Amino acid sequence: MSILHNRHHGRNKLSPKQILSDPVLFLAFGFGSGLAKKAPGTFGTIAAVPVYWLIVQTNSIVYSLVTIAVTIFGVWICGWAAEKLGEHDFGGIVWDEIAGFLITMWWVPFAWKTLVLGFLLFRVFDILKPWPIKWVDQQVRGGLGIMLDDVLAGIFAGILLVFID
Repeated sequence: MSILHNRHHGRNKLSPKQILSDPVLFLAFGFGSGLAKKAPGTFGTIAAVPVYWLIVQTNSIVYSLVTIAVTIFGVWICGWAAEKLGEHDFGGIVWDEIAGFLITMWWVPFAWKTLVLGFLLFRVFDILKPWPIKWVDQQVRGGLGIMLDDVLAGIFAGILLVFID
């Protein structure tokens, strides 16, 4: 049983091959993790862990610059992917989860405990979408809308993580 969708995606019915061979869609789909049949957001967050692992070994300036770049470029990446798919905030677009997880982990030093706890907290905020995350998710369109709810989930999860840690 495959964990990846072999069907077509979005209203424009893009195949997995089209998604994986297009550099922007490949990024938007979290290096392919967004093609998961179930829980693509969780798989997208899992894809964020190696990205986090690479940049957390640098200094805080590099971590900050990469996180800001992933977030800012994510607005364009997610907006372009949604347009290409013909569907706003398609579930397989998970670049926003990558940015949100990096934001969650921004203010804490690396430890396995904080990695696991940050992962769980981010997923909870991203799935439950408490106010104002849900409002943003429903009201803001385009790439900014796709990114902003996960940015907020990352901020909320990160603040809670700082207090728990």
